[in-house]
Amino acid sequence: MNWFGGAGDAHSRNADKAVLSKFLQSHPADYSTTKLQEVIRLMREKRFPAAFKCYHNFHKHDAMSSDNLFYKMVIHVHSDSAFRRYQNEMRSKPGLWPLYRGFFVDINLFKASNEKAAEIAKNKSTVVEDDGGTGMSGKHGLADEDASLMIKLKFLTYKLRTFLIRNGLSILFKEGPAAYKAYYLRQMKIWGTSAGKQRELSKMLDEWAVYIRRKCGNKQLSSSVYLSEAEPFLEQYAKRSPQNEALIGSAGNLVRAEDFLAIIEGGRDEEGDLQKEFVPSSPTASTGDIIPKAEGLIVFFPGLPGSAKSALCKEILKVPGRFGDDRPVHTLMGDLIKGRYWQKVADERKKKPYSIMLADKNAPNEEVWRQIEDMCHRTGASAVPVVPDSEGTDSNPFSLDALAVFMYRVLQRSNHPGNLDKNSPNAGYVLLMFYHLYEGKSRAEFDGELVERFGSLVKIPLLKSDRNPLPNPVKSTLEEGMNLYKLHTKKHGRLESTKGTYANEWAKWEKQLRDVLFGHSEYLNSVQVSFESAVKEVSEELSKIAKGEYKTPEYRTPDSGKGKIGAIVFAAISLPVTEIKGLLDNLAGKDGKAAAFLKDKNLENKINKVHVTLAHKRSHGVTAVANYGIFLHKQVPVDITALLFTDKMAAFEACPGSVEGERVLSKNEWPHITLWTAEGIAAKEANLLHSLHLEGKATRITIDPPATIRGPLEFY
Repeated sequence: MNWFGGAGDAHSRNADKAVLSKFLQSHPADYSTTKLQEVIRLMREKRFPAAFKCYHNFHKHDAMSSDNLFYKMVIHVHSDSAFRRYQNEMRSKPGLWPLYRGFFVDINLFKASNEKAAEIAKNKSTVVEDDGGTGMSGKHGLADEDASLMIKLKFLTYKLRTFLIRNGLSILFKEGPAAYKAYYLRQMKIWGTSAGKQRELSKMLDEWAVYIRRKCGNKQLSSSVYLSEAEPFLEQYAKRSPQNEALIGSAGNLVRAEDFLAIIEGGRDEEGDLQKEFVPSSPTASTGDIIPKAEGLIVFFPGLPGSAKSALCKEILKVPGRFGDDRPVHTLMGDLIKGRYWQKVADERKKKPYSIMLADKNAPNEEVWRQIEDMCHRTGASAVPVVPDSEGTDSNPFSLDALAVFMYRVLQRSNHPGNLDKNSPNAGYVLLMFYHLYEGKSRAEFDGELVERFGSLVKIPLLKSDRNPLPNPVKSTLEEGMNLYKLHTKKHGRLESTKGTYANEWAKWEKQLRDVLFGHSEYLNSVQVSFESAVKEVSEELSKIAKGEYKTPEYRTPDSGKGKIGAIVFAAISLPVTEIKGLLDNLAGKDGKAAAFLKDKNLENKINKVHVTLAHKRSHGVTAVANYGIFLHKQVPVDITALLFTDKMAAFEACPGSVEGERVLSKNEWPHITLWTAEGIAAKEANLLHSLHLEGKATRITIDPPATIRGPLEFY
C-alpha cells in the first residue's frame, strides 16, 4: 500500500501506535488490502472489543528504509459480542469479509512514485468496475482470492503463534520444557490435530523451547514482544525444508481456501495438514484422540441435581474392567465430602495419578472447569465431561422438559446424603438456582465449549425424541418459579428462599410444584429414556475414550471463531421430527394417494432429522451462508404447502417465514424438506422434484391450508 506519512524510527522495538492510523489512511495497492482496511475501519468506528498490535517485521530488515517499512499486525477479537454485532453489519454490507477470532497480517508501507501510484489507482478502479462497485468480487461476493488470504491469516498462522508459542511462555519459563510439552500436546489434542502433524509440530516446538530458554535464560520473554523472537526463529526453521515451510506457513505463503474449507470433507486438520488420511464415515467425526494408559482420567458432571450422576457412578463401579484396562476406578461423592471438594479430588489424583476418578458432584460453571483443567495439567490426566442430553433453549443448555424431569426425580428421593429430596422445603428453588448457573449459553455453545476445553463430551440419554410436548400446567408452573426466582435474587441475592420478602410465595409455589409434577407423573415417567439404556450408552462412550477409540465431535457455535467448530458447510432450519411425522399421518388419513404412497415406506422409523436447507457453500458461496448469521438459533416459522413424490423420492414443499419482521429467504430455487429416497438415490436428488412435477413425472398433493412448523436456524 502507498503511505505518504513520515517514516518514524524504522528500527524501534515496537511499532508506534500511529501505524494503525497510517494503515487506514494509506492508499491500498491491491484489492485484498482494500478489504482488510474495510474490516479494520469498521471495527474501529464501531468500537468493537478487539486489539490491534503492530510490530516491526525484522526478518525483512534488509529491505527496510524510511520509504519502505514492513510490519506484522496482530488482530485479536476479545468478546463474542463482536461477532454478533459484525453479523448485523454484514447484513447491510454483503461485501464485508467474514470476521475471525484472530489473525496475523503482513503489512508493507511504502512510498510510491507518481507512475506507480497511477498504476495502482488504475488497477483498483478496474477491480471496482468488475464487481459493480459493490465491494464484492466474483459471483458470490467472497472471491477465492479473498478467502485464501483470510483463511491464511486466521488458521495457518494465528493458532501456531498465539496458542502454541505465546500462551505457553509462562509455562515454559516457570515450569520447564516438560510442562510446556504437556501443554502444547493438550492443545493439539483439543484441536484434533493428526498424529503426523503432532510429531512435526512437537519437533519444532521443542527446538523453540531450547532456543528461547538459552537466549533469555531464566528471564521470561514478554508476551507483548514475543514475535520479535519467534518470527526470526520460525523463519530460519522454515528455510530448512519445504516440509518445514508448509508447517509454519511463513511470510509470503498463500494457502488456497479450498484446502482449509475441505476440513469436514477430507479429514484435514486446521494447522495445514494437507495430506489425506483415513476419514471416518460419520460426518461429525474428526481424528481419533488417544488417552495413553499411563495417564489418569477424570470423569465429571456439568449438570443439575436429578441427572442420575450418582446412580451412574455406582453402576460403573459394579463392573470391574469396564473401561477395558487395568486402571483402578474410584469415585468421590460430593455430598459426603466436607470442605473443598475439588481440592480433595486433586489430592486423590496425586495419590493415584493413573487411576480413573468419577467426580460425583455437579460441575456447573467455568470456574470449576478451570480447576479441572489445571488439575489435569498438574497431574498428567485427561478429563471427560458427562452431561444430560437436552435440546436446550436459546439461552440455556437445558430445556424446560429436562428441568421438569430433574425436579420430579429429586422430589421422589428420600434420605438423600445432601438433604435434597422430597423432605426438602426448598427443593424447587435449589433446582432453579442450579438451572440459572447455566444461563447465557445455548446448547450448541455449551457443548462446543466443553469439547474445546476437554476434547471430548459424553451425553447421558434423558428424554425420548418422540415424546409429546410438555403439558401446559407443568410449563406454566416452571415459568412462575423462574419469575419468582428473578424477583427473589434481584432483591436478596443468594439468600435462601425460606427467608426474605417472598418466603410465603415460595412456600406456595413449592407446594404447587409438587402437586403439578406428581399430577403428571404418568407423562414424566413415559418421556424418560430407561436408566439401563442410559448406563449402557454412557459406559460404551467412556470405554471408547479410555481405549483411544473416541472420535472428537465438531460442535457449531455462533461465530465464536474457535477452531473446534470446524468448517460451516450450509445453513438450514431444523424442524421437530414428531411434528413432521404427525403431518404425514394426518395427510395419509385425508388423501388416498398419499396413503398409498406412504403405506410401505416405513417413514415412522426412517425419519430421524429434518431440515430446510437455505444456502450451501458449494452452490451459493461462503458469504451467502454467513449472511444467515443474523438469524442463528432463532425460531423460524415454515409453511408446508405440498407433498411431492415419485417412486424414488419424496419431499415436502416448504416456505420459510419471517423473524422479527424480516423474511428468511432461501437461496435454493425450490425450498423443501427431503423425507425419503430409495436405495442408491442421493438426498440431493430431491431438489429435482419440483421440475419433475412440472414435466408430469412427479405427483403433487397440495396442503391447504398450509401447515406451519417452527424450528431454529442453524449452521452445519
